[in-house]
Amino acid sequence: MRSDWILDVLADLRTFALSIDLPALAEQLDDTALVAMAEIAALEERTQAQAHGQDTAVGLHSGEIGAS
Repeated sequence: MRSDWILDVLADLRTFALSIDLPALAEQLDDTALVAMAEIAALEERTQAQAHGQDTAVGLHSGEIGAS
């Protein structure tokens, strides 16, 4: 599934925020776009790894401290 359409939406929101003089919001949308790009790239990597039969659980944890 293509997920990068969201980057276009964020860019449009950023442009609109700047046009109505909301620079802090525009900056936050820049940060949000970076997060989206990172997550999309990670999703694509996981999808490719799964397609090649590779284990994708590396780096995942339960979030519990002291769990064994």
